[in-house]
Amino acid sequence: MGTTTIILIIIGVLLVGAVLWVIGAYNGFIRMRNAVEEAFSTMDVYMKKRYDLIPNLVETVKGYAAHEAGTFEKVVQARNMAQNATTVEDRIKGENMLTGTLKSLFAIAEAYPDLKANTNFMDLQAQLQKVEEDIANSRKFYNAVVREFNTKVESFPNNIIAGIFGFIRKPMFEVSEEAERQNVKVQF
Repeated sequence: MGTTTIILIIIGVLLVGAVLWVIGAYNGFIRMRNAVEEAFSTMDVYMKKRYDLIPNLVETVKGYAAHEAGTFEKVVQARNMAQNATTVEDRIKGENMLTGTLKSLFAIAEAYPDLKANTNFMDLQAQLQKVEEDIANSRKFYNAVVREFNTKVESFPNNIIAGIFGFIRKPMFEVSEEAERQNVKVQF
């Protein structure tokens, strides 16, 4: 075997190795992107359950606190905004707004002892609390998967493959407004 043949074999092995690495990196991005989409879809199922509970909850509270119409409208508007969002960013914004308006709704409920004793309201509140816990857990999982994906997108040499094939960072699901991070203050 001549030197030229050995050089050609080495170049061939390097090219095959590079192609296999690109294929492996690309498939890794596909797996991670699908995991991000699955995590978001799981969270979406819980958010849909919450959307379905909200009208019943609002109607129950309305019977006791009819003069709080502004709060009810805000809850319904926030629900519709979140439910009709077309992008992940808009969905995150809508969900954060909805969470804030639900806090206001429960603050109103605190002012009505008869409402707090209503079994229908208590059942709806318990269901919503369970769904909120499920949403919080699914947000944690979604954010963990997104963190892994974003790290891979930004890490060298994977960032080269990400750039070539158009894989971009995914948004985290986080509270965007400082006011939403504060505890609700209930004053009578």
